[in-house]
Amino acid sequence: MNLYKLTNAAGKTYGGTQWGENVTNYAVGPREGGLCSSALIHAYATPPLAEFCDCIHGCFGESGILWLAEGEVAESDGLKVGCRSLTTLRRMDRKPPTTEQRVAFGVLSAWTCGDETWRVWARGWLAGKDRTAEPAWAAAEAAARATAAARATERSAEKTDFAAIAEIAMQGQEAWLKYIEENPLPGKEGGA
Repeated sequence: MNLYKLTNAAGKTYGGTQWGENVTNYAVGPREGGLCSSALIHAYATPPLAEFCDCIHGCFGESGILWLAEGEVAESDGLKVGCRSLTTLRRMDRKPPTTEQRVAFGVLSAWTCGDETWRVWARGWLAGKDRTAEPAWAAAEAAARATAAARATERSAEKTDFAAIAEIAMQGQEAWLKYIEENPLPGKEGGA
């Protein structure tokens, strides 16, 4: 399966693991270790998802290298995947997201957690309308209340497809709004 790996400018990742063209590395830990252990090697399902997650997983920045890779996915948390072995094949051109695309990724990622007040704000932001601080803070507070209420009642949301959201956030506002229309809150009619 095609996957994507980020490394630093020298082709290395955590612990000094070296990557390069046609280089294979193997996880050394026991299989039951999980994603954030030596049991699995991290990769991403799409290049945009790798770019969006760099700031929270690898922090390689603009000098990092994006690799086309091959591996068999053993586990996934929706953001990153884990493989027992991974082969980096070749370097790829990087297309880091803009600040606007990063915000859109965050908004779309949180879509199922927001209440109606938050979704009204989010739809407006995605459409390029009011992007001032005051409505954003009001929407954030509404979302925090809705999240707390959902946790209190143990409501479970559908699993978020972060790879699709990353692709959409890189494409533009029309795709963002279409995604919301097609992916409403579980149990609700319509996405707005």
